[in-house]
Amino acid sequence: MNKEKYVFAQLISFLNEDKFRRIVNKYQGNRYIKHFTCWNQLLSLMFGQLSNRESLRDLIVALDAHHSKCYHLGVGRNVSRSSLARTNQNRDYHIFEEYAYYLVNETRKKRVTDIFKLAGNVYAFDSTTIDLCLSVFWWAKFRTISLTVLTTTSRCCIGIHQIGTCFVVRAKMNLQYKPVKWKRRLPKNVLSDMSIQFTGFYPKQYYPKPLRLVRYWDEEQKHEFVFLTNATHISALQVADLYKNRRQVELFFKWLKQHLRIKKFWGMTENAVRIQIYTAICTYCLVAIIQHDMQLVRSTYEVLQILSISLTDKTPLRDLFDKTKFQNDKERFGLDGPSLFDF
Repeated sequence: MNKEKYVFAQLISFLNEDKFRRIVNKYQGNRYIKHFTCWNQLLSLMFGQLSNRESLRDLIVALDAHHSKCYHLGVGRNVSRSSLARTNQNRDYHIFEEYAYYLVNETRKKRVTDIFKLAGNVYAFDSTTIDLCLSVFWWAKFRTISLTVLTTTSRCCIGIHQIGTCFVVRAKMNLQYKPVKWKRRLPKNVLSDMSIQFTGFYPKQYYPKPLRLVRYWDEEQKHEFVFLTNATHISALQVADLYKNRRQVELFFKWLKQHLRIKKFWGMTENAVRIQIYTAICTYCLVAIIQHDMQLVRSTYEVLQILSISLTDKTPLRDLFDKTKFQNDKERFGLDGPSLFDF
């Protein structure tokens, strides 16, 4: 059935176009648009991500080289650099943001596994900083925040606790507390497991209840970690493992920047930057969904490398991944192929 379809068109069939159309209608994204729709814009940018284009001009050159195929690829006809740059600047980035979150949720449903054997859902939270030059990205100015790290952590903890959710965070060096109760029998690498109360003025107000503190020695990193949690029903080793797996988020950010070309932006406005970031997330989710649905044994890095040189072929996807020989894949099981949704 897919013998006459381009590889890129076969990939897009894994996306829910109806969901995207409903989001577009919500924000009136295609209002007064006759040719280059939001869907065409999304597919054009995803084509650039998958084919490793370095710039907007580079993407347009690649699309021009396949001018006769653009309609069947889904990106539309007569895509120019000015029109793509204008749409990235003017169209509401919330369209792509909402669709990215939708794909993240769909991917999580397919790829989530219960590695901790805990009731309920386990979430890892982290953030990353993307450096921007203020002479080009004039809007990307940092605001000064006067709150201390401890105060911020205390406010977050009390908010999470109030909704009946457990949390695990890393304690800061200047943490002020008093021990209330200790556990005597400790497993290997657990230095201490105690109940504490904050003694600092603001932390004590934000979180007056007892809290659990776990000191853990990581043999791999040769470093001592101190964790705070309100979860009293799990072991100290589970507390350490929960925080340790948060590193998958850090690896995902690193991998995303390296392999989905986040290092170079295709527009200078905040709207264009946000659209590119959300498109990169959509692209990652698409690859993760394809890996699951097709039960591929190849790494995410390997899948991307194969796709980058095959998007305009008419090879069926199954033959493409089963028969393509990929040599010198030294990163196959390394840090550049994070299994974010497996956690």
